[in-house]
Amino acid sequence: MSHALYRIKQIARILSPRSFNERFDAGISRLVIDSRSIIDPEESLFFAIKGKRDGHEFMQDAYNEGIRNFVISDEQYLSAFADANVLLVADTLEALQALGKYNRAQYDLEVLAITGSNGKTIVKEWLYQLLAADYTIVRSPKSFNSQIGVPLSVWQIGTEHNLGIFEAGISKAGEMDSLADIIAPTIGVLTNIGEAHAEGFLSKREKLLEKLKLFSKSKVFIYCPEHIEDVSEAELPGDKKFSWSYRQKADLEILFVEPIEGRTYVRGRYKGVEIECLIPFRDKASLENGIICWATLLALGYDPKEADLRLEKLALVGMRLELKTGINHCSIIDDSYSADVSSLAIALDFLNLQNQHPVRTLILSDLVETGKTDEVLYREIAALVKQKELNRLIGVGPHISAAKEFFDMEAVFFDSTQDLIDNLPALHFNNETILVKGARKFEFERISKLLTQKIHDTVLEIDLSALASNLQFYRNKLKPGVKVMAMVKAFSYGSGSFEIANLLQYHKVNYLAVAYTDEGVSLRKAGITMPIMVMSPEPSGFEAIVKNKLEPEIYNADILRQFAGALEDHVRDYPMHLKMDTGMHRLGFEEPDLPELFAILKEIPKVKVVSVFSHLVASDDAQHDEFTAHQLARFTAMADQISNELGYGFIRHIANTSGVSRHPDAQLDMVRLGIGLYGFDAGVPHNRGLQTVAVLKTTITQLKHIKPNETVGYSRKGMLKDGGTIATVKIGYADGYSRRFGNGVGRMLVNNKLVPTVGVICMDMCMLDVTGLDVKTGDEVIVFNGTLTIAELARQIDTIPYEILTNISQRVKRVYFYD
Repeated sequence: MSHALYRIKQIARILSPRSFNERFDAGISRLVIDSRSIIDPEESLFFAIKGKRDGHEFMQDAYNEGIRNFVISDEQYLSAFADANVLLVADTLEALQALGKYNRAQYDLEVLAITGSNGKTIVKEWLYQLLAADYTIVRSPKSFNSQIGVPLSVWQIGTEHNLGIFEAGISKAGEMDSLADIIAPTIGVLTNIGEAHAEGFLSKREKLLEKLKLFSKSKVFIYCPEHIEDVSEAELPGDKKFSWSYRQKADLEILFVEPIEGRTYVRGRYKGVEIECLIPFRDKASLENGIICWATLLALGYDPKEADLRLEKLALVGMRLELKTGINHCSIIDDSYSADVSSLAIALDFLNLQNQHPVRTLILSDLVETGKTDEVLYREIAALVKQKELNRLIGVGPHISAAKEFFDMEAVFFDSTQDLIDNLPALHFNNETILVKGARKFEFERISKLLTQKIHDTVLEIDLSALASNLQFYRNKLKPGVKVMAMVKAFSYGSGSFEIANLLQYHKVNYLAVAYTDEGVSLRKAGITMPIMVMSPEPSGFEAIVKNKLEPEIYNADILRQFAGALEDHVRDYPMHLKMDTGMHRLGFEEPDLPELFAILKEIPKVKVVSVFSHLVASDDAQHDEFTAHQLARFTAMADQISNELGYGFIRHIANTSGVSRHPDAQLDMVRLGIGLYGFDAGVPHNRGLQTVAVLKTTITQLKHIKPNETVGYSRKGMLKDGGTIATVKIGYADGYSRRFGNGVGRMLVNNKLVPTVGVICMDMCMLDVTGLDVKTGDEVIVFNGTLTIAELARQIDTIPYEILTNISQRVKRVYFYD
């Protein structure tokens, strides 16, 4: 996050470090906590925060990127770099928060803070849209609302701003005090209070009181009485309180709500007079978020008619970066969520995460309402895109076009979006990753649509942020030094290959594992450079394994001899992995096979054992824990024999996803994560703590009104006894929706209502009973998500989540999101 310059000595005075190795005078404008997200190293201060991972371990990476200013808490790193300024503090997170708090205190501006269980980011972005005409606003980038995200957000406040809008999120008691000190809001907005992060609190009341601490010194507090029923009026914060309610007396009483052609008409009573507004959304969550914004405008003194005019123009907020398959072998990243330098930096980091194409292109519009002069703004953007090593820039708008002299790279500029569209064929997009980033008024969705390959109405959405969170869930369970191998076989369990592998490489997983050689070759072609183990190597693929620096699993003497024979004579110590059979009885060496294995290894110096591993049979099932312990003991004995015979060590691994959850003694040197990365672990009750990664959705193609006893579908298997409405949806067994879901076995979500299948599942479609529901052609249908889970679908047809996920056809387009 960036800010006007602070001198390093000034920061030292603010933080009062225990020790300060001062090497030179430095100006600091940016605070960094991630060595992979560095924009301007000369003016950056790196905080080595000890959290889920120890930031001190990444100081060298930050130094290699040009960082020369560090805040640390581990004394052994005080003299790590002879030419760097290093401040030693007791706690680096507290130091980051202290710096954010100090910066906030330097500015006398209105600050609006938002907290709640859901809707914080949407309300923040909508209030930005509603108030941007009257204020120069600084706001949290995306959902930066944590103990780290809040100080980074507040650090952005500068002299040009007269309103700040920040969100705050907590997951346990005691966290809000520090956030309240940092933000120091003058206006408070409470969204709804749901079950999110409830495990960190003893009760809903404790959770609510903790959140209300944010507004303890606010002049205005905006809330819904239905959300604060567990606290008394005397416990509510704010010098002035503004309430809104559907059911009881309030400053804004909601009297009437009616959907109208995709929008919602709302009538209310305010100051004894009936007022109205039109919210351009129909779903329940958007309606509530819109009413919160309505109440906020009124609480800030806006005229009801003006509030109505502004609310009607609210635009949908895309909360996530969206990665899609593009035309001409391109990948398209669609991000028109917010147009400012901070969100651009985040989007560029995501762009750089993609390695599947040799060229990276940015299509960028004018950035508006930043509070900066064009020269300052576009010099900063030019430096950013240069630092991120983009290959070309396509600028759209008069302001960025006028600043083209600042961009020392391949660049072309257009005055308008239509001008770019008219010239699109001449730009010759091919085999590149294209980030489309524009302010809303430029309507860049038109460009994204033209560049995106036509998508089948049935789509599998993959939440890369959720997958990263699940990876961290398991890392938190590991002992220090334990490595991670991620399984990306079977098209990453149906979720995509290079997209998942790019993310795992970015998050520094130690190994990837694929089933077959061609999967590994595809990852190499997509720019994946990390070690890859091939679990089922074929002799016909040995040449490709060596050419692409893949590492084979060796599971018997014959495959070992064949692989060694395929290596050229001059090769030495080629890495391979030995598979031991400790009870699975599929592949692997057993104890009687070891003498022959040792004899072969002594004959061939061409290969080197880099890991020895086995596979737990039933790590998720308590009734087989004794057998799991037997497997571990057997494996340890075999690995010890191999080590003693070879005279050197290697990585040992046996724990799979459920092994990590239930058997900490089985972690050894490395663990292998598979289905757990996608949010499913039979060893974790109700998958608690894991996030849903995949959502499969389709649409209604046609609606038909069926008379009593008429049949539906092949073989006349489907029937509505009393008649009703049938919705035909665009998914069938060719898409991976099994025929076993037919005749009412399967359920899908339509307008948040579970509806059964009717008749047999066809190749490309199936039918649902939507009798009594308000639906229309084109409406979204959820096949599975976080509510209707893959585990539930597996239960319906008596299978396992693996089968549901991996059966999704390749013709179902994958769309990737990243928060």
